[in-house]
Amino acid sequence: MTQHTKATRVNKSVLRTRATVLAVGLGGSLALGTGVALAATPHSPLSAAASADSLVKSIQAQAKTQQKAADRDEKSAAQKNEKHTKKEKGKKADQKKAKKAGERDKGHGAKGKRADRSKRGPLNASSWVAPVGDAPLSAPFAAGGARWAHGHSGQDFAVSTGTSVKAAHGGTVIKAGGNGGGDGPAYGNAIVVKHAGGTYSQYAHLSKIKVAVGQSVRAGQEIGLSGNTGNSSGPHLHFEIRTGPNYGSGIDPLGFLRGHGLSF
Repeated sequence: MTQHTKATRVNKSVLRTRATVLAVGLGGSLALGTGVALAATPHSPLSAAASADSLVKSIQAQAKTQQKAADRDEKSAAQKNEKHTKKEKGKKADQKKAKKAGERDKGHGAKGKRADRSKRGPLNASSWVAPVGDAPLSAPFAAGGARWAHGHSGQDFAVSTGTSVKAAHGGTVIKAGGNGGGDGPAYGNAIVVKHAGGTYSQYAHLSKIKVAVGQSVRAGQEIGLSGNTGNSSGPHLHFEIRTGPNYGSGIDPLGFLRGHGLSF
């Protein structure tokens, strides 16, 4: 093989190497310069091919490294964008909740205000209940007898000792204890609850008291157990509705409860 033929083959190999480098898209200038250098310096075909292969691998490795870096940057940007989006959604959700809470507090007109007040506490509970359910009635209000100096001050319910006694309406306990809670020993263990509108309820002859003075109670809440304490001829609940906190201000309990939707 002539020297001219060898040089021609080397040149063709270098040209193929240059085309490969340009196809990869990276390091074009370096590849071109290297190709010129190779063309200017005679080498054997094997040496030229090895140099070209090494250069291609180097450029390919560089391309992979750059691609990985680009992928990491893109992933990091996507994560930051996702966090920002979640944060904005959270802010909007909090603003929406705050707006709804404000609307509930404000209410809509008088009807809305009444509805809000009815949920604020036991003093504004709207329902009345019988203190011992549908228990049999015994001595009525204003009944005469040797046991009462000025007529019966309440309504008696014939129940056995230990029967659950419920608050007839939401309110605040203002009396609770022996000696009628301060109304006198004839009542035994007694409770008086103050309700809205200047109304009071009393529960007497109890075997056990389950509330304390100052405690708020809701309609239907257990406040004690019936018994036979004080001036009593047998187990029962003495129940009063009063217009004041003390003895002597009682009104007909059944008439009052019937006026609030209960039947006996």
